[in-house]
Amino acid sequence: MTAKADIGLIGLAVMGQNLVLNMADHGYRVAVFNRTTTTVDEFIAGPAKGSQIIGTQSVEELVAALAKPRRVMLMVKAGEVVDRFIDLLLPLLEPGDVIIDGGNSHYPDSTRRTAWLREKGLHFIGAGISGGEEGARYGPSIMPGGDPEAWPLVKEIFQSIAAKVDGQPCCQWVGKDGAGHFVKMVHNGIEYGDMQLICEAYSLMEKVLGMNCDEMHDVFRQWNDGILDSYLIEITADILAVKDEDGEPLVNKILDTAGQKGTGKWTGISALDLGVPLTLIGESVFARVLSSLKEERVRASAILGSRPATTTSSNRQENIDALRDALYASKIISYAQGFMLMREAARDQGWQLDYGAVALMWRGGCIIRSAFLGNIKEAYENDPELENLALDGFFTEALKSAEAGWRKAVVLAIEHGIPAPAFASALSYYDGYRSARLPANLLQAQRDYFGAHTYERIDHKRGEFFHTDWTGRGGKTASTTYEV
Repeated sequence: MTAKADIGLIGLAVMGQNLVLNMADHGYRVAVFNRTTTTVDEFIAGPAKGSQIIGTQSVEELVAALAKPRRVMLMVKAGEVVDRFIDLLLPLLEPGDVIIDGGNSHYPDSTRRTAWLREKGLHFIGAGISGGEEGARYGPSIMPGGDPEAWPLVKEIFQSIAAKVDGQPCCQWVGKDGAGHFVKMVHNGIEYGDMQLICEAYSLMEKVLGMNCDEMHDVFRQWNDGILDSYLIEITADILAVKDEDGEPLVNKILDTAGQKGTGKWTGISALDLGVPLTLIGESVFARVLSSLKEERVRASAILGSRPATTTSSNRQENIDALRDALYASKIISYAQGFMLMREAARDQGWQLDYGAVALMWRGGCIIRSAFLGNIKEAYENDPELENLALDGFFTEALKSAEAGWRKAVVLAIEHGIPAPAFASALSYYDGYRSARLPANLLQAQRDYFGAHTYERIDHKRGEFFHTDWTGRGGKTASTTYEV
């Protein structure tokens, strides 16, 4: 009789297959099922050949192959498909069994599913998984949340297959309900920001500094040996070195329209709902949207004309250094905003997030893994209540050191008509965040003028509201007070 499987997995696309092989490498017996059953057969006869992986032809057969308490992991398309598979599993499972959603689900769905399955006596885990195909195969970052009672039932498996940094697994319990998928959503939003920042540096190198792909490859390779050491900088250097069949850089032949799967948009919407100024990630999402208007942009280029004909005054290396500083400082702002969003969501949802642990989970395996996540971990270990990363000593000094180059890069972009929304929005946020007084006093006067929305005064205590009859023709009745 075949031994029972330690865990079952439904959904044998690239991520699912590689996670299964990873689990098998670590000594776990895995039962697998895919809606298209020929995929199961091909997987068992191909990549899984000779392993302890068990192929099944139905959900019923998969559940029957599992040891108790049963653990079933779903690696399927987010949304309705997850709920459909849960519906199929419910009659087959028993109290104490665990359903795990490892897809890119929206965190409110994970909160709903945790409560729904708890009513059925079952446990639910919503686990964000990052690292792409290679990470899934050899060690991803895993961000589990949901029912805390389920964590001990999957902890050993998850931490075994996760990436390791200094011997520590890039997988820790994040929090209850949708916390795991929320942290993964913020991870993806930061990923949008990192990618946009790199693209802006690349664009300025190419269009202003006149650098070819080989020269840019060398710069990104050098950057990856310094403070910008990260997976995305590393793969950018690799991409710039690849040639097409005719010997020309392949990247130059790729259509300039970017895709997205929605997690960046979700991050921006959450920030708006929670009142967090997530400006850089928002601009990164809109940059992708703008890129999709290819035909319209081509027509606009013919009508509105090309960028200004301006020459650069300083030497190339000075400008390259300025771009490095802009990229590093903007990256700090992006992470600062992302951690602000997690902090506000934790307050709103009643989560107890460990921000140092989150930084540790992102140090290995995931797409945004980078050297300075260690500095973020240290910042929150030093002060778990840190309001903003920019206020930590390490990052304060880093921003001050990079500021001159950062400003130079933004000016370079503006002078030459090169769009750099992420660089510029990060700098504007930095300037706004450190401003003791902003022009919102005039804004509040405008709101009170046309809508009697009231305002507070600097010569009175907070919480006292005033209304002025600005024209002499209005009344004394005020509207509701404003919200901050």
